[in-house]
Amino acid sequence: MGTDKRYDGYRSFDYLKATRDFREFDLLDGESLFEPYLVPLDSRGEKRVHELAQRLVMISLHEHPHLFPKRASEIPDYDSEARVSTAYEALADSWWDCVFDNFQDGACFITSKSGWKWEDVIYDMGMRLCDLAHQDFIIKAEKVEDIHRAHRDGRLALVCAQEGAAMIENELDRIEILYGIGLRVLGITYSESNALGTGLKETGDGGLTSFGRRAVARMNEVGIAIDCAHSSDQTTLDTVECSKHPIFLTHTGARGLWNIRRLASDDCIRAVAGKGGVIGIEAAPHTTVTANHPRHDIEGFMEHFEYVKDLVGIDHVAFGPDTLYGDHVGLHQVSAETLSIGDSHKPRDGSEAPEYERVDYVKGIENPTEGSKNILRWLVANDYSDDHIAKVLGGNILRVLDEVWQ
Repeated sequence: MGTDKRYDGYRSFDYLKATRDFREFDLLDGESLFEPYLVPLDSRGEKRVHELAQRLVMISLHEHPHLFPKRASEIPDYDSEARVSTAYEALADSWWDCVFDNFQDGACFITSKSGWKWEDVIYDMGMRLCDLAHQDFIIKAEKVEDIHRAHRDGRLALVCAQEGAAMIENELDRIEILYGIGLRVLGITYSESNALGTGLKETGDGGLTSFGRRAVARMNEVGIAIDCAHSSDQTTLDTVECSKHPIFLTHTGARGLWNIRRLASDDCIRAVAGKGGVIGIEAAPHTTVTANHPRHDIEGFMEHFEYVKDLVGIDHVAFGPDTLYGDHVGLHQVSAETLSIGDSHKPRDGSEAPEYERVDYVKGIENPTEGSKNILRWLVANDYSDDHIAKVLGGNILRVLDEVWQ
């Protein structure tokens, strides 16, 4: 039901009154800052794409599917209000049956200028989930069946996720509290180190801490999927080794194609796949660039997909585009320090950063709606089989969740 969703027009916080109950911002709701693009297909390809979009369960492993202000300079104020609007209408126009929503994570500045505080994360998630509870288009997905139900009913499943675990501090019980309010995916670290392990921005690499090992065990026991997309190489390898379940790299690319810390090494990709895990390909601006595509667009993004697929096989790759409805480059500019943009785009080996062409947006995969359509269109245009498309657009992710979310 990906192409014909059952959306009734609900807007975020319709149950309240703007200005009286919350501050309004001029949001990009139904508008685009950039020129839309569709991967071209012939008539036969168009028919096949629409048949597949209707039939397959399509899952994005990593997104931030809420509306952003038209003016990027207002993003910090918008975030600090903690009343973020879910992009219901735009998501209804997407072909995703399920998105992994990572909320505001490290940009959660309600009581702190540094982010990742327990109170702020709970405040942000609670406010968003209260809004979700007042509508009936999006299903808060807590079991695998919720994803299948969303597909059958023409609705959208939303999986609650957080990119890093800094906010649990040294409290293992907070993992259970997060699970209790609906969290189903948790990163070990964001780019900075925390009590669990080393983040990818650090020059040294101490790997997973002893507390981190206990946290991995608790996540396994509770039923939270583990993500190492922002963790250091050794932390990732340690997590794979000590987790009894497969893990995700929800949004990354191949360092073998583009030598920056933000992307995964071949060793990490092999280790995650060797344990049965899945690597989701990232599309945030200036990440999955390649020498063949120094101007970031869907072609470079898909080159990373094919590299990972060739390295570890079709059963271990998926898509976690990490896109949003707003000015993504603008977000990186106003939040560069918080999001560790500079450090994460440096090579791990101390060499010079590779040269690339700056873009204002990523052509073909700028937001969740465009990405959902063009990833499928690209796979059809490049003659992937129905079976392989089904795996990379949802089947591989469901296989891991079937084991982890028991």
